[in-house]
Amino acid sequence: MSGVGARWSSGDRAMAAGKLILAWVALLWLLEVVDVATGHALDGFGVTPREPSELVDVVPSAFIHFGFAHLAANTVPLLVLGFLAALSGLRRFLLVAALIILVDGLGVWLISPDHTNTAGASGLIFGLFGFLLVSGFVERRPLGILAGVLIAAIWGGSILAGLAPTQTGVSWQGHLLGLLAGVAAAFAFRRHPAAPPELIR
Repeated sequence: MSGVGARWSSGDRAMAAGKLILAWVALLWLLEVVDVATGHALDGFGVTPREPSELVDVVPSAFIHFGFAHLAANTVPLLVLGFLAALSGLRRFLLVAALIILVDGLGVWLISPDHTNTAGASGLIFGLFGFLLVSGFVERRPLGILAGVLIAAIWGGSILAGLAPTQTGVSWQGHLLGLLAGVAAAFAFRRHPAAPPELIR
């Protein structure tokens, strides 16, 4: 990028997106190291439903995991989907992520079963999947549509499996709410194409 106010090149965008999502995932791993070192003291930042005091954990819960295996399972999809979503702009990505995290966390607080503790980045992952799946169609961008189709082909099976209510130890509610929040974010933060030039005869 050169000059004040110059538009970022595709390489600039990719570099910025990569740095952001790598830093995000590094933070998750650092927090899990701290959690293990403190005897899982951070696990309390998960969301226990319908307790008013737990509302403060709606956002932190998206950054906490129950062990390294839990975090490792979320790392690759978060890296890939987060990077692709951030390519459309860091500010937009942060707005999309914030909406998904808030809607997902509040929804988990409202509808999850009693005596459960829900945490992890999977709600955000499902949300980013939903966002990438439909944003190309919403904005009528051929490359975005192609990306959505490819993402569905690669991740669709595991996403559907994660929505199954029969699974134990998995918050299908959080997954579903994250997915719906991501679809909503595609509409809420859609980019409007530039108006075509006026034709003068």
